[in-house]
Amino acid sequence: MMRLLLALVVALATPLADAALNLNTATKDELVALSGIGPAKAQAILDYRVQHGGFKSVDELKDVKGIGARRFEKLKPELTVAPAPVKTAAREAKPAAAAKAEAKANK
Repeated sequence: MMRLLLALVVALATPLADAALNLNTATKDELVALSGIGPAKAQAILDYRVQHGGFKSVDELKDVKGIGARRFEKLKPELTVAPAPVKTAAREAKPAAAAKAEAKANK
């Protein structure tokens, strides 16, 4: 029974362990969970992401202050870069704002 339970836990945890962390959507807590990344480096990654409009590739992580070549090579297999999801509310808010501006201009 114990072996079955252990096998079940391993089977369920394996897909989670293989999932790479997306640098464009990761939270500070998720970044801190990476080996060698503390709160200060996690914040530096988040700041870089905001300043540069997101990461275009995992290799861009090397441009973050405090991420050296050795640390980057250790982290690289655990990371991925995909575009951040577009927020629907932000997309819908733009036309509404444009409509308000147009209504003001026509007065």
